[in-house]
Amino acid sequence: MTPGISELRGFIRDFPDWPEKGIIFRDISPLLADSEAFCRAVEALAGPFEDERIDYVAAIEARGFIFGSAVAERLHAGFVPVRKQGKLPGDTLSATYDLEYGRNTLEIHKDCIKKGSRVLLVDDVLATGGTMAASAYLVESSGGEIAGMSFLIELSALKGREKLKGYNIKSVIIY
Repeated sequence: MTPGISELRGFIRDFPDWPEKGIIFRDISPLLADSEAFCRAVEALAGPFEDERIDYVAAIEARGFIFGSAVAERLHAGFVPVRKQGKLPGDTLSATYDLEYGRNTLEIHKDCIKKGSRVLLVDDVLATGGTMAASAYLVESSGGEIAGMSFLIELSALKGREKLKGYNIKSVIIY
């Protein structure tokens, strides 16, 4: 039996105090390991955007890649990897942002998104919003238009939506 959206939460396990004390890590490994749950999660991430023109799906390294490439296939869109600093050859755009427990820098190739293209950003978790805000900056700096943002999990207590005001945000599971 294929799990419904409300049942997907049961495939996510919590690891308190990882990677640091006070953080609850939401582990999606059981969801990924179950083919029906994984397919349902991809459907839920892509569904709100199926009737829109999406030229590219951009997803953030590393777990975002898992969902982003599957969503891109489902939406018949190209896939753009948003990588950690130093992982892409050639000319890149970069953005540095704050994490809930540190700082990071993301990059995309300067020529990966055609000007005026509609881009759906996908990631596994919306926490503080810094990662997605940096990704949106990169897409817009390369000439793309953000069609929306789709997350498997949203950690509402961290108020990530506040950094992403003005964007069409969809979350499958909200904690």
